[in-house]
Amino acid sequence: MRLRFAPSPTGYLHIGSARTALYNWLLARAHGGTFVLRIEDTDRSRSTEEAIQAIMEDLRWLGLDWDEGPDVGGPYGPYRQTERMELYRQTAEDLLESGKAYRCGCRAGEECRCREGQVSGGPQAIRFRVEEGETAFEDAIMGTISFDNSSVEDFVLLRSDGTATYHLAVVVDDLSMAITHVIRGADHISNTPKQILLYRALGKEPPLFAHMPLTVGPDGKPLSKRHGDVALSRYRELGFLPEAMINYFALLGWSLDDSTTIMDRKTLLANFSLERVSRNPGNWDMNKLTWMNGQHMMRLEAEDLAARLEPFMVKAGLMREGDPEAKGLLRRAVPLIRERIKLLSEAPSLTAFLFREVSPEEGSLELLKGETPCRVLAEAERRLSALDPFVASVIEETLRGMVAEMGMKPRDAFQPIRLAVTGSRVSPPLFESMELVGKERCLERLRRARELARESE
Repeated sequence: MRLRFAPSPTGYLHIGSARTALYNWLLARAHGGTFVLRIEDTDRSRSTEEAIQAIMEDLRWLGLDWDEGPDVGGPYGPYRQTERMELYRQTAEDLLESGKAYRCGCRAGEECRCREGQVSGGPQAIRFRVEEGETAFEDAIMGTISFDNSSVEDFVLLRSDGTATYHLAVVVDDLSMAITHVIRGADHISNTPKQILLYRALGKEPPLFAHMPLTVGPDGKPLSKRHGDVALSRYRELGFLPEAMINYFALLGWSLDDSTTIMDRKTLLANFSLERVSRNPGNWDMNKLTWMNGQHMMRLEAEDLAARLEPFMVKAGLMREGDPEAKGLLRRAVPLIRERIKLLSEAPSLTAFLFREVSPEEGSLELLKGETPCRVLAEAERRLSALDPFVASVIEETLRGMVAEMGMKPRDAFQPIRLAVTGSRVSPPLFESMELVGKERCLERLRRARELARESE
C-alpha cells in the first residue's frame, strides 16, 4: 500500500485534516506500506512557507512520520507541487495532442465554442474534454457512487499562466508516486469523477478511494471556527497530549468494538481497517476529548508526565528551563496532581505554591480571622516546628492529633492551614503538599498568615 496526505499550505492544520492524515498513516503502517507527505501549493497567492513548516511540526508532534520526499539534508522534506510544474505541463500537452483536451481562451461569462475548435484570441488555458456517459466508482467507505457525465463540466487542466489546477496536479502526482489508496474527506466526492476521467484518459486505473464522513459540531454542521478552536496547534497550546488526540481522532468515524474507548497507538496499528469506518459524521465533543486527555495523562510514568509539564511551568514563570532542583520538585509533585488535571496547562495554577511564595487568595483572608483560626495556625506552627523528619505521614499524624485535642472538625482546622501553606482553598493533598513545600517554608507561611489576618482586622 502507498498512501499520502496532501494538505494545502494556506493556513493552520485543521483538526479534520489531522484526522485524514492519521487514517492514511494508520492504514499504511498497519499493512507495512508507505506514507507520503505532499504539499499541494499550486495556489501560490495563498500558500506560505510558514504554513508548510507549521504543518510538518504538527504532524511530527502527533508522531505521524512520512517515508520519502526530497532529501533536504536531514529528515525527508515533503513533495511540493510547485517543484513539479513541468511534469503537469507535459501531461496537459499530451492530453491536448491526443484530443482529450482542448485550448480555451474564453473569459468567464462568455459563450464558449472552443471545444469545437473556435478558440478565441485571449490567453489560453487547456480544458479537459468530458465525454457523454456515466462515471462510477466503488468507494471503500461509502459504497458505489456514480455521476452522470452531463453534470461534470469541461474543467481546466492548465491555467492560461501555465500553472496546473488541483485536478491535474493531484492525478499526475498520485500516478507518479504510485498511490494505491486515497483516504480523504467526503467533501472531495464531487472531485472524484473528474479525477477518474483523467486517470482513464491517461490509460491508467485510479487508486482505491475512501471518503470519510466529515467531522461536525454540536449543531450537525461541518466543524469550523464557529464551534471553537479548529487549529491542531491550539490544542497543543492548551495542553492536550498527542496520544489523546490520536486516540480521539481515530474514534471520529472508526471503532475497535462496541466498548473500547481508550487506546494506545500500538492497539490502533494492530486493528485499524477501512471496514470499520462508519458512514456517519464524526461528532466533535470537547468534553469527551478533555476527559480522554486526562485518562492518557494518568497512564504516563511520572517522569514522562513531569517532562511534558515542564514547558507549561516555564511559560508560567514558575521555573527555569532545565533547572535540576525545580525539575526534581515537579517530578515529586506529579503523583499529587495527575488525577486532578485533565490538561497539561492546568498544572501551573495547581502547583504554583511549590515554586514561589504565596498569600491567601483574594476573598479567603476572612477565613483566617478570629480567635479559632489564629489559634489553629499558632498551634500547628508550634507542633510542626518540632518535627523531624518532615514527611507527609508524620505531618498528618501530628495535625490530626492536634485537631482531636482541640475538639475540632478536621475540615475546620485544616482549611486555615491549607490557605496559609498553599494560598488556596483547593490544593493537592495537604500533608503531601506540606512535605514538598518543606519545613521552614511551611512554618514561615503559617506565621505570615497569622500576621496578615491580624493586619486586616
